[in-house]
Amino acid sequence: MQSINPHSGQVIRTYEAQDDAQVERLLGAAADAFHEWRRSSFDDRAPLMKGAARVLRERKQQLAGLMADEMGKVLRDGGAEIEKCAACCDYYADNAQRFLANQPVQTDAKNSYIAFDPLGPVLAIMPWNFPFWQVFRFAAPALMAGNVGVLKHASNVSGCALAIGQVFEDAGFPQHAFTPLLIESGRVEKVIRHPAIMAVTLTGSTPAGRSVAAAAGSELKKTVLELGGSDPYLVLEDADLDLAVDTCVKSRLINAGQSCIAAKRFIVHKSLCARFEQAYAERFRQIRFGDPRDDASDIGPMARADLRDGIHDQVERSVRAGARLLVGGRIPPDSTVGAYYPPTVLSGVTPGMPAFDEEVFGPVAAIIAADDEEQAIALANRSPYGLGAALFTRDDARADRVARRIEAGNVFINSFVKSDPHLPFGGVKHSGYGRELSWFGIQEFVNVKTVYHGQGQSTGHRTE
Repeated sequence: MQSINPHSGQVIRTYEAQDDAQVERLLGAAADAFHEWRRSSFDDRAPLMKGAARVLRERKQQLAGLMADEMGKVLRDGGAEIEKCAACCDYYADNAQRFLANQPVQTDAKNSYIAFDPLGPVLAIMPWNFPFWQVFRFAAPALMAGNVGVLKHASNVSGCALAIGQVFEDAGFPQHAFTPLLIESGRVEKVIRHPAIMAVTLTGSTPAGRSVAAAAGSELKKTVLELGGSDPYLVLEDADLDLAVDTCVKSRLINAGQSCIAAKRFIVHKSLCARFEQAYAERFRQIRFGDPRDDASDIGPMARADLRDGIHDQVERSVRAGARLLVGGRIPPDSTVGAYYPPTVLSGVTPGMPAFDEEVFGPVAAIIAADDEEQAIALANRSPYGLGAALFTRDDARADRVARRIEAGNVFINSFVKSDPHLPFGGVKHSGYGRELSWFGIQEFVNVKTVYHGQGQSTGHRTE
């Protein structure tokens, strides 16, 4: 297992995968840790989670540098990611007890209520694109609920996986409350099926989601899946064009376009399409891509050369199908070093083209013209995915009406789609199921338990 710097192409470090006996010991230790951790109170857990936030902030520059080296994220974005993780830790430290408080329910019982009990070790299978945020948005609520975490991270960010484990250890969490596993992807199914694992959460591709859901389902284990996306951004005829262009450019280039919720399909009313294309393409021409450790770089390389080659193939197939290339679309001539791909704009994109039908996981924008609102909505929904969407209009009532018709787990109005600890996050259709973040996220991995007191008189004495 190797971490390779996508800027230089150099091997950063080689990690030896844990063997089956080591994994068995670690999973057994996680199960033992759960039996102790579940008995802790919220007052015990919250200071430790606050401690994790403190450690993250203290190590922000170091951890941002690790992300730059392992997957190409520019330093300022890496720093922002660490701050977001710390805020998530604070959020659940402050709110977990309220989110999981017993809920009284009026019934014919003397007393009845709903309780929320932890499940046990939760396996998280996480991707490389936000190597800290994806983990902490699972780990903070899971640990605050009384579960313990087991992490199978993407192999190219093994250094990040170990660094996260060190954050929890140095914050004072009990040993094995959070356990990184260093194993190959082909061994994940065995871990899913292990009796110590009680639930599974995955952020990844739709095929990976199917595989994980099948394995976990056959063992009757709860899953939460946050999968791919082909987020549509609808620019209606009454939109603020400057705001729309600015927001759409930023959203498409988040993390060099390597984000499930980065904007991907720009569905623009025909009356604005020419002006939108011109302004959008000009903005893309100004984007500087280069060394992620260089403050002058707007975006870094893609995480791996094979990913770069994959989106280039999607661009070329779309052009052959009739799309027009406005900007970019050519691998840099010195691409023997660095997994770089230029910011690229395609116009005239229609259904049937890879840029419309597939998830394009890189800095490639697809512009699609729509005759009217109805066609814009139809085009937005003409996708197997349903993760995020955005729309631009000056009419708030119209915005709410259109938002309710878009098939997505998240719809943002006059803004780009983002995850926020205060709001539930997840998708529909092939973008997965379940929710992360907010109170919905912490309640995904608990036993929602009914407790019912009958009408019989209680003596306060135990009958043997």
